[in-house]
Amino acid sequence: MTSSVAFLSFVMFLQLIHKQNVERNSFMEEKSDKTKRIDDVQCVSDAYPPDPSWKVPEFVIDLDLPPEQRWKEVATVYSADIKDLLSAVKNVTHPIFHGLIFKLVDKFGPKLAETFPQPFLDEIKGISDATAIPLGEVAFFNIFYEIFTVCTSIVGQSSSGNLYHGRNLDFGLLMGWDSKNGTWLATEILRRMTVQLDFQRNKTTVFKATNFVGYVGMVTGMKPSRFSLTVDERFKFIGGYIGFAEWILGKRNGKWMSFLTREVLENATSYEEAQKTLAKSVLLAPVYFILGGNRSGQASVITRGLKFFDVWELGSEIKNGSWYLVETNYDHWTKPPYYDDRRSPAKRCLDKFGANNFSMANLFNVLSTKPMNNKLTTYTTLMDVASDVFESYLQFCPDPCPEF
Repeated sequence: MTSSVAFLSFVMFLQLIHKQNVERNSFMEEKSDKTKRIDDVQCVSDAYPPDPSWKVPEFVIDLDLPPEQRWKEVATVYSADIKDLLSAVKNVTHPIFHGLIFKLVDKFGPKLAETFPQPFLDEIKGISDATAIPLGEVAFFNIFYEIFTVCTSIVGQSSSGNLYHGRNLDFGLLMGWDSKNGTWLATEILRRMTVQLDFQRNKTTVFKATNFVGYVGMVTGMKPSRFSLTVDERFKFIGGYIGFAEWILGKRNGKWMSFLTREVLENATSYEEAQKTLAKSVLLAPVYFILGGNRSGQASVITRGLKFFDVWELGSEIKNGSWYLVETNYDHWTKPPYYDDRRSPAKRCLDKFGANNFSMANLFNVLSTKPMNNKLTTYTTLMDVASDVFESYLQFCPDPCPEF
């Protein structure tokens, strides 16, 4: 990829992202006038267990297979849904660049994919072959999470010392609003693409994950008896622009966030090793890593810049009289903006239940409460590392429901 073409592609991609960020902030400001007061939040108490039909379909990913064959089964099953998602993204971006973005993706995306580390490159090629989707578009889908997500993660410790880790994955903001049905188009498609995965070697589980089909990195996962891990986007104006630009222009000492988390889930053998790797690896984009362990007090939120890191430990909160960590998309040492405050309602509901009643069921209840559950929410995952429990459910938000 020549420098001039790479720069043009990057500038156009940057313009798209900037437009999305401007629209997102405008949308949030407009929405703030009708946002409920935190005191009005109604904490759900009867959402668990959810309807059996909400259980996420399960598949095995055999790590003993050649990388290009690992995703063939699941990608073939969900091929039409992946194509529907890409069509929705094309429809959203077309008014901005009249199709030029995806022309660039199809032309230069394969060259970008060739720069991805193994085994991710071959896995993405295998998905492209299995679905007949152009390689560049599959590569584009695999870097999309670095930019367009809104999430809530919670790690808490019950009075008996049990750790529970849960997350809502919200995705699709500004990716096509269906005014007739009151839904985000991309979110509705992604919900259909959500799967629970069991990554195995020698027919033995290495780690479990919840993911969107076609995406080979990880944002939600658990290594049995070792640690649990979720990822939340860190909203920063600069976003991943610098890291993305440097990667395109040939400086590739940083890591793609979701590839790093996949490597950690696959290879790290302890909570301590996972925490060190997540804190100190050079990244392409800012992010929050929420990490849970297998014993009391062992949990943390790792706030990351490209090189900067801050580790917020559950142990320090326990010493101060608290028993949980809540991370949405804002630094824990700052106050979340009034137009997107999911942290305060989550804390209010956790405090209402209390450590004595904290359980997988009440963690699901908190994550099912609005605005933690909203029109963007695709799924909820619950994890108990010590007991090797990993549960994933689709999420739905009945009206009246916040847009995000």
